[in-house]
Amino acid sequence: MEYFEILTWLLQGDISTQYQVFRDLLNEEKPELQQKIEYEGWGKKYLSLRKQSGHWGAGFYYPKWTSSHYTILVLKELSISPFQPEIQDTIEIIAKKERGKDGGIHPSEFNSASDVCINGMFLNYASYFKTDEENLKLSVDFLLSQIMPDGGFNCMKNRKGAVHSSLHTTLSVLEGIYEYKKNGYLYRIDELIKAENSAREFILVHQLFLSDKTGKIIHYNFLNFPYPCRWKYDILKALDYFQHSETPFDERMTPALNILNEKQNKYGTWNLNAKYPGKQHFEMEKAGKPSRWNTLRALRVLKTYLKYVPNSTFNAPLIES
Repeated sequence: MEYFEILTWLLQGDISTQYQVFRDLLNEEKPELQQKIEYEGWGKKYLSLRKQSGHWGAGFYYPKWTSSHYTILVLKELSISPFQPEIQDTIEIIAKKERGKDGGIHPSEFNSASDVCINGMFLNYASYFKTDEENLKLSVDFLLSQIMPDGGFNCMKNRKGAVHSSLHTTLSVLEGIYEYKKNGYLYRIDELIKAENSAREFILVHQLFLSDKTGKIIHYNFLNFPYPCRWKYDILKALDYFQHSETPFDERMTPALNILNEKQNKYGTWNLNAKYPGKQHFEMEKAGKPSRWNTLRALRVLKTYLKYVPNSTFNAPLIES
């Protein structure tokens, strides 16, 4: 397919995809489309599954993928209105009732230490949905206490004494800091910006997926593109963060950009890889088939960094701003 045909195909998808295609690929703000997300398609379906308790699933973090935590994260990724009152109410419940002794958001009564990934994701969606800054301060304090000597984060640092940062955790925290900054929160902002810079460098030192010691691939799952990503890391998720945060091109992104380019299928789109096991509310897209979500995410990455991808099959003027 030519680029305009891919755009046409994307615009035949869910209203959330349509909104982001206009915003991210065509540089057109369509607030009327964003307002429809909670009344049509996937957004409406997710909202309809909220229970009288104020939670999805059986509560904040159970069952895993149908819990409030991961449902709200997906609703944020759909770009539903940040002023959606039911979601804001659930975030308020989480902020008030799911705190551990260390101040972090904490879903388990069996472990005394809060989880760094969960707090990064909470900071991400709670900031997007414009919760009161007071609901974020303890999570900010907790996250800043968990910075590793190598500049990143690892959810096993305060649980099992990990000494090396994790790409999974580091990216979750970076996404949280990005939304926190974007939405104008100021509590300990200078320290968060410093942490953001060191965490970005940690990912770049690893060229997004390679060992900084051996140069070998850390985990081949990092080269697959399931969606939703949940807490797990892959190079498309990382590149999408870099383009959203307007991180300037760094040559250490090149190996990941080359792989993204190579993963484009014969139709000019990107497929959805196998999903993470576990109960889900419903299936948005089928694994093994061309994915509107992955194609949208790949195209907005290439829109930002295409000129740095040698031998790209795309025509640069069609994608560049």
